[in-house]
This record gives sequence, C-alpha cells and structure tokens, in this order.
Amino acid sequence: MKVTETPLPGVLLFEPQVFGDARGFFMETFQAHRYAEAGVRASFVQDNLSRSVKGTLRGLHLQEPRPQGKLVQALAGAVFDVAVDVRKGSPHFGKWYGVELSEANRRQLWIPPGFAHGFCVLSDSADFSYKCSELYAPESERSVLWNDPDLGIDWPVKEPLLSKKDAGAPRLKDASVLPAYGGTR
Repeated sequence: MKVTETPLPGVLLFEPQVFGDARGFFMETFQAHRYAEAGVRASFVQDNLSRSVKGTLRGLHLQEPRPQGKLVQALAGAVFDVAVDVRKGSPHFGKWYGVELSEANRRQLWIPPGFAHGFCVLSDSADFSYKCSELYAPESERSVLWNDPDLGIDWPVKEPLLSKKDAGAPRLKDASVLPAYGGTR
C-alpha cells in the first residue's frame, strides 16, 4: 500500500495494492495494523454507503462535538473529494485538499476528526463508501457552505445538485460551533 501525506497534516491518501488477472481483481480495503502504522489509529464504528448522480455535491460536513474521522473511497464511478481544516487555532485553518477518487484508481482518503468533508460526483453516478470513527449524531452535525469564497475550493462543477441543508450552510467565518485544534493528529 502506498501512503501519501497531503499538504494538510493528518489527511492521508492511500493507494491499496491491487492484484488483478483475467478473472478480475482483489484488494485489501482495510487492515487495522497496516493503517495504524500509516497514522490512522481510529476504531471504526460505522460504515456508510451513498449513491449519487452526476453533478451531486455532498458537503461540507463535520460533527462537533463527537467528531468523526472518515476513511472514504469511490467503489463505483468517480468523485472529486475534499477535506477542509476547520479546527479553530490550526495553522492550516480554512485550507483544503482535493483529489479524485474512483473505481479505476481505487484510492482512499483519510479525513481526520476536526476536518469538514465533501465530494462531488464526476461520473454518471457514484457509489461512495465511508468508514467512520464515531457514530452519526444528528445533534452534532455541522455544515460549511460548499462554495464559501474564503475557502476558494476549485470544485469541478459550478451548479451542483445540493440538499437544502447544504445549500443553506453557513460560511466558515459564520459557523457557530467548530472543533478546537489540539496540535496532534
């Protein structure tokens, strides 16, 4: 497995080893010891799967309190995936990292607790998998506006399909509850 550190400390890009032949392929999508060695020491408690059509944008989402770390990947199709550091006091506050995740490249992205997460669908549809380090807690759910001009995320879609919640999310500077930076991963 190849592990790449991104410009946002703690956000990691994984490229699992894929074994393919005429029958298809095999890959290990998670192995606790191997991921812990790479810096992901989370205990995963919930797996989620979403299917979305082309042009759908989901995000930017986080939980506070009860922050979630997420190991994400596209099982079918392709997405542009984004992590944003929203931890108050972080030297990287408001910075983002984006990468294409697809069934073809089989990459995974680790988004640690304290980061907002979102993605937009590039293919006709996409099946997107999340391994979460904390249970979903509706009372802790927070959002940041997907096109906040202070973030300047270069989304590959200009008029996405959005939920009402995502369309009405506050800008980062107006968010009332954000996680604090603790100085560690």
